Amino acid sequence: MKKKIIITYGTFDVLHYGHVNLLKRAKALGDYLIVGLSTDEFNEQKGKKSYYSYCHRSEILQSIKYVDKVIPEECWEQKVLDLKNYDVDVFVMGNDWEGKFDFLSDNCKVIYLPRTEGISSTLIRQSVLT
Repeated sequence: MKKKIIITYGTFDVLHYGHVNLLKRAKALGDYLIVGLSTDEFNEQKGKKSYYSYCHRSEILQSIKYVDKVIPEECWEQKVLDLKNYDVDVFVMGNDWEGKFDFLSDNCKVIYLPRTEGISSTLIRQSVLT
């Protein structure tokens, strides 16, 4: 029987329990969770600067029991290819992206999960800097 494959994407910088909660809920939707992790170069293109390097963020994600595979996310357009190459059944993102990836529903099921209230990497950065 084919494993049900889930994929999600993100920067996952300054990892916190909201990230872990998202990964746990995503994994619960299937058998195998792939995380597309934004590379440092892609983050620069998006105008973001990560505290941790891609290598360190990848290592942290790989240590989480819900994550089966980490792949580099190098551009917005690769998502369609990833869905086909990994035979993905479900694409998952936080609901702050609601509607932005509906076009992928031609390839798989698209689900937007609610964010964990009261936590974000932005909030953590702001509280450390003030």
